[in-house]
Amino acid sequence: QVQLVESGGGLVQAGGSLRLSCAASGRTLSNYGVAWFRQAPGKEREFVGGITWIGGITDYADSVKGRVTISRDNAKNTMYLEMNSLKPEDTAVYYCKVVIRGSSRGVLADTNAVGYWGQGTQVTVSS
Repeated sequence: QVQLVESGGGLVQAGGSLRLSCAASGRTLSNYGVAWFRQAPGKEREFVGGITWIGGITDYADSVKGRVTISRDNAKNTMYLEMNSLKPEDTAVYYCKVVIRGSSRGVLADTNAVGYWGQGTQVTVSS
């Protein structure tokens, strides 16, 4: 079993920045990745970005490219989502996910891929 603890969400003005953290604990996995998804009220959950743990291959949704950076700290088993130039449309609940067999971009971005989800953290961007 894998447990995820998220932090860093909150209220920020448009144009500001936030860094979300996702700390993982539990059993060691192989050939996995970590990813961020978000869901706004009345909207479907969508992929934001992800990274393969081994190799560090990243992938980002077109809507956030250039404004988002994903990184990892192997010693802390923590993944980070840095968001810059935030817009009101970025307002959503952001979810961290450990993706089993997430060693490819296609699997990382698949909402229905097998994995473990965090509880979500609210990001609100005001205008």
